[in-house]
Amino acid sequence: MTEHPNLCIVGAGAIGGLFAGRLADAGETVSVLARGRTLEALRKEGMRLESQGRSMAPKVRASDDAAELGRQDVIILAVKAPALRDVARSILPMVGPDTVIIPALNGIPWWFFLGGDHPLAGTRLRSVDPDGSIEAHLPVDQVLGAVVFASASTPEPGFTRHASGNRVVVGEPRGGTSERASAVAAIFARAGFDAVASANVRADIWTKLLGNACFNSASLLTGAYTDAMIDDPRLHETFVTMMDEALAVGERLGLPAQVASRERIALTRGLGHIKTSMLQDVEAGRPVEIESILGALVETAAAARCPAPTLNTVYALARMRAQVLGLLPG
Repeated sequence: MTEHPNLCIVGAGAIGGLFAGRLADAGETVSVLARGRTLEALRKEGMRLESQGRSMAPKVRASDDAAELGRQDVIILAVKAPALRDVARSILPMVGPDTVIIPALNGIPWWFFLGGDHPLAGTRLRSVDPDGSIEAHLPVDQVLGAVVFASASTPEPGFTRHASGNRVVVGEPRGGTSERASAVAAIFARAGFDAVASANVRADIWTKLLGNACFNSASLLTGAYTDAMIDDPRLHETFVTMMDEALAVGERLGLPAQVASRERIALTRGLGHIKTSMLQDVEAGRPVEIESILGALVETAAAARCPAPTLNTVYALARMRAQVLGLLPG
């Protein structure tokens, strides 16, 4: 990989806008695959980002046509999980044999159990990729796993506001170190991110999943921000139980705990008054990521034969709530 590769961000929402803005501001060559009002805003006003106390307006190339943008060295998928199946097909003109594909997604990604030598190896998550089309279009060998610990929002199309968090973790799906993972981490580090290449990105994904599975699904049910939910004693204990169940599943899968439940909850409480991404989607009338975030966890627990009664209950309630709101994917 060259020192300054061609980068394409697919999706210029909260995280996509944060990545595109910061990377372009750092001097990287950045394209954005976008559509609708977001594309219109990018073409008319350019990329706009508020991050780390700065207002940025870096130049990016924006299009809704992957063929127009051409082959890319690195493609970062910053879309919601429900859109991934269509996106996987649409980006093919940008993908060459050496293109690195980085899904910056919430929840358990489609590739999580594909390849490698670990429990449930070869298992396709039907809650995420029911017909295998994502797997078919995005080969695991070209994928780098990623975890993003940041909170951002899009008050209007083409404008991103970065609230907190600056950590980006990348790593090989099968584990271990690689030159391409280190190179990608270095690109993010040059843009001011706290970026590292992890030798066990699956464990990092599982650690983030602890918070997403609890706080996102509960916000879908309650409409509350994270601080209000965590400060409620009954809901706080529910979060502890959910995380303990998820940690037990992780242990069975060889994904050791990196943090205890109460510590993980305290980390989120320390971020303050945060509106989850799922609550943002509910308020915007967008399909929610309940399947990739909690459905995939429940599916994994069942496949691992690990009891998860509270996770199952919250998933059933949250899924029905999404269905009633007309926001359940598919």
